[in-house]
Amino acid sequence: MAILNIRIIGDPVLRTVADPVTEFGPELAKLVADMTETMEDVDGAGLAAPQIGVSKRVFTYRIDGVEGHIINPVLENSDDYQPDHVEGCLSIPGLGFPVRRFRSTRVTGVDMHGNPVTIEGEGMLARCFQHENDHLDGILYTDRLEGEDRKAALRSIRNANYDSVTERTTAKRAKTVGSSFGGASFGGSGTAGSSFGNAG
Repeated sequence: MAILNIRIIGDPVLRTVADPVTEFGPELAKLVADMTETMEDVDGAGLAAPQIGVSKRVFTYRIDGVEGHIINPVLENSDDYQPDHVEGCLSIPGLGFPVRRFRSTRVTGVDMHGNPVTIEGEGMLARCFQHENDHLDGILYTDRLEGEDRKAALRSIRNANYDSVTERTTAKRAKTVGSSFGGASFGGSGTAGSSFGNAG
């Protein structure tokens, strides 16, 4: 296993719709293992394959003791929403804003062996699934912001020196920059709830 560098906003892979996984074997198993180790190294809540430069439909997650991975996920969201909660992203270090997400999510897909997987989540777990699946479609959480929050986020991104961040190791970046998914408000208009660790 290996701890991988996380791609930062501005990298084209983060704006690319990821390809479905079609081959199952040792290479895929290594990808999942490396993603899991990288996620754990930065105390992450989730990580999508494009964030480590692999344009495949894979994400890992770890929320409140529920952890795993999903390949080729398909999401079914509830019609209602949960309260807005501050999100951050490992690919946009140091930034956090409240994001509207559906209350619950049912995810179907397969595991690294091709076995069917179905998992349902509410609250933070549902939020994580929606956030990570967005990455697979080339969407960042800042794309979902509106009004003053969107303006503030775009301004912060323009003013940030992400080139220097990219040169750091993942571990150092996690310790010095941070990207709490609900642990603190980094300029958003909302207030943060309980700590959600780092989001992918």
